[in-house]
Amino acid sequence: MKNNRKIIYSWALYDWANSTFATTVMAGFFPLFFKAYWANPENPVESTFYLGLGNSLGSIIIAFFAPFLGAIADNGSSKKKFLILFAFLGIIMTGGLSLVEQGFWQIAIILYVFACIGFASANTFYDSFLPHISSKNNSDWVSSLGYSLGYIGGGILFLINVLMFEYPHSFGLLDKAQAIKVSFLTVSIWWAFFSIPICIFVKEPKNKENINFTKSIKLGLYQVKNTFIEIKKYKYVSLFLIAYWFYIDGVDTIVRMSVDYGLSIGFESSSLIKALLIVQFVAFPATLIYSKIGDKIGTKNSIYMGIIGYSILTFFGAFMYLEWHFYTLAIFIGLFQGGIQALSRSLYSRIIPKNKSAEFFGFYNMLGKFAAVLGPALMGSITYYTAEPRIGILSILTLFIFGFFVLQKVDVEKAEKNINS
Repeated sequence: MKNNRKIIYSWALYDWANSTFATTVMAGFFPLFFKAYWANPENPVESTFYLGLGNSLGSIIIAFFAPFLGAIADNGSSKKKFLILFAFLGIIMTGGLSLVEQGFWQIAIILYVFACIGFASANTFYDSFLPHISSKNNSDWVSSLGYSLGYIGGGILFLINVLMFEYPHSFGLLDKAQAIKVSFLTVSIWWAFFSIPICIFVKEPKNKENINFTKSIKLGLYQVKNTFIEIKKYKYVSLFLIAYWFYIDGVDTIVRMSVDYGLSIGFESSSLIKALLIVQFVAFPATLIYSKIGDKIGTKNSIYMGIIGYSILTFFGAFMYLEWHFYTLAIFIGLFQGGIQALSRSLYSRIIPKNKSAEFFGFYNMLGKFAAVLGPALMGSITYYTAEPRIGILSILTLFIFGFFVLQKVDVEKAEKNINS
C-alpha cells in the first residue's frame, strides 16, 4: 500500500483530526483556563507548578507503556485497533473537560492527563504506519504533509474557538468561560469525525502468522526485552533517540508551557491566543517548505537548523517585554516547529526495522515523553523556587544544547545499511 495517494491522505488527515487537541486544549485554552478558572488565579506561580507536574505525570505514564504497546501491536497486527482505542480515550476525556466546574482543578488535571495519554499513545500507532505507507524517498514529504495538515486543521478550529471566546454572545453562549468549555467539546467532535478516514482506508500491515491477543502480549514483552539486550546492534538508532529525547523536550515544553509563561510575565490572554494562531497558520506552509529544504541540504542538517533556531528563540523569549516581541517569536516558532517534528519522524522511520515499526515508534514516543517529563517539571520547578518565570524558560536551553551534540554522533547512512544488512 506504499505511496497510494488515497491512503496517504487518509493517514495524514488524522493529524488534521487530533491536532485540535494540541492547539485548542494543550497549547491554548487548558493552561489559560486552568490558571484563571480551575486553579487559584491569585497565585500564578503555584498554578504553573501544578500544570508542569500534570504534564509530567501524563508523560511518565505514556512513556512507561509506549514500547510495550508497540511491541504487542507489531506481533498481533493491532496497530489500528490500538490507535482507535487510545484516540477514543482522548476524545472522551477532552469532552469531559467541558463539564468541570470552577475551582475543581484536581478533576481538570486528571481528565487532562488521561486525554494526553490517549492523544500521545494513539500517535505512537499513527506514526508507526509511516514506513508502511511511504517509500524512503517519499517519507519526508508524507511526514511533512501530516504535520502541515495538522497545523491548518488545528488552526481552523482554534480560530473558530477564539472567535467563540472573544464574542460568546454571537455564538449564543453566556460568557467566555462557557465558550472555552464548549471549545473543549468541539475538539472532541472534530477529532472523532476526522479520524474516520484512517479507520476506513488505511489497512493494517499483516504479519505472516496470525497471532492471538494473549500470545501477542507475551511476544511483545519478550520483544521489548530483546531490543534492550541487542541495543548495540542499533547503535545509531539509540543515539538518535537520545538526541531526540533532549531537543524534542525543548520543543514540547515550549508548546505546552508558552501560554502559561506569557501569562506569568504579564501578557494578556487575548495576545497569547493571537500568537498561537500565528504559529498555526505560519507552520502550515512552513512545514511543507521545510521538507523541501531537507531534500536540498539533508534531513539531519535540517534538524540541526531547527534546534539552533529554537535555541535562539528560547534565549530571546526570556527577554520579552512588549506585545510585538511575542508576535515576532510566534512567527519564527511557526517556521521551525512543524519542520523539526516532521523530519525527525521521517529520519527515524528510515533507520528502524520496518517489521518492528510500532515497537520502535513506541521507544521513539517513550523517550519523547520521558523528555516531556523533564522539561515542564524543570521549568515549573525553577519558576516556583526562584519566583522568576524568565529563569524558568532559560533552563530549556540546556535541552537543545545536549540534543544538538548527541545528534552529531548519528551516522544516517550507516544506520540505513545496518537495518538492511
